[in-house]
Amino acid sequence: MKEELTLLHDYQNWALLISEKIKQAHTRAALKVNDEMLQLYWEIGNSILLIQKEKGWGSKVIDYLSSDIAKVFPESNGFSVRNLKYMKAFAEAYPDFPIMQVPLAQFTSEFVQVPLAQITWYHHISLISKVKDPIKRAFYIIESARNEWSRDVMLLQIQSKLYERAGKSINNFEHTLPDYQSDLAKSIFKDPYNFGFLSLSIKVKELEIEKQLIEKITDFLLELGKGFAFLGKQYPIEVDGTDYRIDLLFYHTILHSYIVIELKAGEFLPEYISKLNFYISAIDDKFCTPADEPTIGLLLCASKSNVKVEYSIRGLNKPIGVATYELGQLLKDKFGYLLDDIEK
Repeated sequence: MKEELTLLHDYQNWALLISEKIKQAHTRAALKVNDEMLQLYWEIGNSILLIQKEKGWGSKVIDYLSSDIAKVFPESNGFSVRNLKYMKAFAEAYPDFPIMQVPLAQFTSEFVQVPLAQITWYHHISLISKVKDPIKRAFYIIESARNEWSRDVMLLQIQSKLYERAGKSINNFEHTLPDYQSDLAKSIFKDPYNFGFLSLSIKVKELEIEKQLIEKITDFLLELGKGFAFLGKQYPIEVDGTDYRIDLLFYHTILHSYIVIELKAGEFLPEYISKLNFYISAIDDKFCTPADEPTIGLLLCASKSNVKVEYSIRGLNKPIGVATYELGQLLKDKFGYLLDDIEK
């Protein structure tokens, strides 16, 4: 029986290994197809730009080109006038294809190169239409690839102004986390968090917010970002014979840290930090193994005074971030205009 179980276990591991190889091959094939498509579309767009500049031909040449391509490839609908105009805009937006170059930081002459084939053609034409600033556009290219966002999810993130919110929480990570963790943790937490997917009034209790966040855990995890694994709400933990309950407990698979989240329906108060610090210490002692990085706390309030927050976390040796959240129903039809001018 033991030998059979061992064989079964070995077989399952082997089957998983084969499945992973197939998945990786499919991914590589999809990336290669996407890369070749983008290359073709850029070349066509760049050729349109050059021919119009050199020959002085007007926009009508795109109509003629679309018609002539349709005669050669009657079953293809990817070369409509509209798509050819997108190709032209694509080539104009990315003269350094297959990469785009953006400044590494403000007031420096150093540039970072962002590969454009990380996302699909449909992602790109959406970005070109909706995000004009190249630095913001590079941010959404990187985040879309990293988080494996569909185009529609990316558009929702643009609408929620993720670029402006990312890395904006007030925190003490620089003084409480190793260098390799600090910058990553800063980039992961944002301010404010957008809980517009909840159907709540402005005056609401913490437990109701918590309840709806769990009911809509998919939306909540999307807003938190990649890497958050949900462990539980009102998570029980016993300290010296007394039972306590953590509002929300997560594990972050990239930071390799437990994340303690406390929700407050009102304005930030300094005493909230003491309770969060207590929970972080308890998780560090009772849950963490040598393989885990320090537990991180995140306090989410309806509003806050930045000065009061900074005073409250100053001098603490546990990593804590403080951010606000925004409520209000954001129905999907509010995002409809984002898709109106995108050809599917």
